[in-house]
Amino acid sequence: MAIVAALVAPTANPLRLAGGQRYRSNWRVASASSSAAASRVDLKALGSAIDKNDSEEAKQALDQLKELGWAKRWSSQPYMSRRTTSLRELTTLGIKNAENLAIPSVRNDAAFLVTVVGTTSFLAVIAGQLPGDWGFFVPYLIGSISLVVLGVGSISPGLLQVAIGSFSSVFPDYQERIAKHEAAHFLSSLCELVSYLTGLPILGYSLDIGKEHVNLVDKQIEKLIYSGKLDQKELDRLAVITMAGLAAEGLEYDKVVGQSADLFSLQRFLNRTKPPLTKDQQQNLTRWAVLIAASLLKNNKAAHDALVSAMSQKATVLGCIEAIENAS
Repeated sequence: MAIVAALVAPTANPLRLAGGQRYRSNWRVASASSSAAASRVDLKALGSAIDKNDSEEAKQALDQLKELGWAKRWSSQPYMSRRTTSLRELTTLGIKNAENLAIPSVRNDAAFLVTVVGTTSFLAVIAGQLPGDWGFFVPYLIGSISLVVLGVGSISPGLLQVAIGSFSSVFPDYQERIAKHEAAHFLSSLCELVSYLTGLPILGYSLDIGKEHVNLVDKQIEKLIYSGKLDQKELDRLAVITMAGLAAEGLEYDKVVGQSADLFSLQRFLNRTKPPLTKDQQQNLTRWAVLIAASLLKNNKAAHDALVSAMSQKATVLGCIEAIENAS
């Protein structure tokens, strides 16, 4: 696949980024200044549009709020033309191990496999102490669990993703990674902060294990994607949004572990672009998208941090937008 190696080679239905359902809870911005700012405007129209999953109505509501001086970050990032981008630029910006960004991480898979094999082996040894035939059959039965897991992983690895995802929660940084990753998508979709900053509404998200995603809803873009007629400008915007999660992890951690689904999403967009991009153009687009997304995240760090906190507390989409706009 062209883009999986895009960052490694030397330089020469709503749309869903990675996975399930929406969260709803009563999160409120605690800051007095934030509450005061929100009280000056009526957010009912925006809340209603989000509840109805209506992207056009949500855009209109945000445009009106922007005119009133509240939604200042909404669609605040002007379009930037794609240009040739090198790994050195990504490193200079602060991306850690830029040359390995597109290499899928096996950390969670390896930890799950080692745990399964180690646990079943230990239990098999203990079971071998049982009297009579039990001491013969039970160890074989327990030992077969590892063989079944290995077999399923070889034939249909997707069936193990829920189990691996659940197991991954044992890592101290797992939930924080998810929140930063999905918040970056959200932020990039809502402003052109990487979709909010680009003027593409987010109408849903989830941090549930195995269902991590944000929902990007835009009827016009949906039609272009399904018809296979994405133009270069829309492709650039979608690429920046898609790579935002990878950029967020790359700025924070030495090893990115949540990039696979994003790279597949980007490849899907590339496959539906007219005219099609060459392999070298796809490589450059991937690097450029990471560079722009990382720049937006660094320049809007306060908004990103506020959004990560809101999403971690399972805020509503409206609550997330308030967090973005009320961040200092």
